[in-house]
Amino acid sequence: RTGRTAGRMRNWLWGAPQELVGVVGLEIHAQIHSNTKLFSGSQVGFQAPPNSLVSFFDASLPGTLPVLNRRCVEAAVMTGLALNCTINRKSLFDRKHYFYADLPAGYQITQQRLPIAVDGTLTYSHLGGRKRNEVVTKSVRIKQIQLEQDSGKSLHDDYRNQTLIDLNRAGVGLMELVMEPDMSCGEEAAAAVREMQLILQALGTCQGNMAEGQLRVDANVSVHRPGDPWGIRTEVKNINSARNLARAIDYEIQRQMFVLESGGTVQNETRSFDGKTGHTIPMRDKEGLQDYRFMPEPNLPPLMVYEACSTAPPGVAPSQVVVLEEVRERLPELPSVRRQRLVETYGILPEHSFTLVNEDGLMDYFEAVVRETKAGPRKVIGWVMNELQGLLHQQNLSVSQSPISPQALAQILNLQENGQISSSIAKQVFQELWKTPGKTAQQIVKEQDLGMVNDSTEIHRICQKVVDSHPDQVRPPWKRLLHFVAIRRERGYFSGTTLPGPSPPAV
Repeated sequence: RTGRTAGRMRNWLWGAPQELVGVVGLEIHAQIHSNTKLFSGSQVGFQAPPNSLVSFFDASLPGTLPVLNRRCVEAAVMTGLALNCTINRKSLFDRKHYFYADLPAGYQITQQRLPIAVDGTLTYSHLGGRKRNEVVTKSVRIKQIQLEQDSGKSLHDDYRNQTLIDLNRAGVGLMELVMEPDMSCGEEAAAAVREMQLILQALGTCQGNMAEGQLRVDANVSVHRPGDPWGIRTEVKNINSARNLARAIDYEIQRQMFVLESGGTVQNETRSFDGKTGHTIPMRDKEGLQDYRFMPEPNLPPLMVYEACSTAPPGVAPSQVVVLEEVRERLPELPSVRRQRLVETYGILPEHSFTLVNEDGLMDYFEAVVRETKAGPRKVIGWVMNELQGLLHQQNLSVSQSPISPQALAQILNLQENGQISSSIAKQVFQELWKTPGKTAQQIVKEQDLGMVNDSTEIHRICQKVVDSHPDQVRPPWKRLLHFVAIRRERGYFSGTTLPGPSPPAV
């Protein structure tokens, strides 16, 4: 049935009147990069043995109380400042009740009434235009950033028909970043998530590895005709990559358009995305509003953030206070500022700055090469984008795993700039260095005699040696022809045939 529906959708898309437009909002759950969990002293670690990082509080044993992790609060404040949010000087914690096997307490501690940050903006860019080389810049509003604890993980064993619970992740600190529905397609949403990922990594507040679940995205998708109220939305849960996010949103938009144009009604439901088929699949409906029975968290006081140390209450240890002034001073250079600096400083194209900033470690590699070489930045960017990235992607390596260091690439470029090797030889040396990273560019050039010769006497000697060792190839054409005919005649190929030869003596 799914295949038949997909076929009907494809047929409909060819002639569909594109009056309907998509509306997309995102909820991003970012795992805070900290040593311990949000409310307990348990360590945070990926792929640790099951249930090896669980405290009494994480397991919700009676009598245990939460103790707020200051590092998590600072991470949320720093993220809010980077996204131009208003930081609430006072925020509150709440209990969100729902029952699931990997939530031992039967509720999640979150911030529903008054979150730590509100009303921000994320500016993102993506490459558009006919040739995909025009930088299109847009922005999306950030409704709020709230602190909350993660749940555990359910491991489904189909062979034994049972589900096992791993509580290592239970209680890990999360930032939930809620975006307003300001996007219209999967490409925009994916670009916004990539930019958010880069910002979090630059801040150090989240490692942003989507494959390890450190960044999870829920997409709220609806369609409507411009000027009409928004349509009924569906929620696509737990998307684990920017590429799959774009695919899931675009499919869901087209699916809803097809349903409405066919006279149907879009259901308010939660769906999952199947990366193999590229389709979204129903999980559960939302016809009845779920009552989470929010209530104030009785075991946590209001969370206070102070503008400066002087405004903090007397008698409180500085280690127990989060001060905005101090957090602002620690804000690093953000990705958008990096791109602008690269373009202005090195004169490279904007699309090249996107590649340098978006790939982890590539910008640092590029700048290290520029510092070490006489070659211009535009020449360096060509080598980094074409030669280096080509081999890295071919062998599925990260920049940090490159066999060729920035200093080694700079040596190759310096040899070329000094006229010691040609451009084609430089690429050959690069390939050899990739295979034997223990050597230097100078060693390879010397061992394989690849250097350019500029002495005219030496060049003449080499050319004469080549000519002398190939006499047949350097004879004039008519002499080669006569030599060929003479050899064939000696072998009897031309018996009885009149062939041109030396003219008879005159009588």
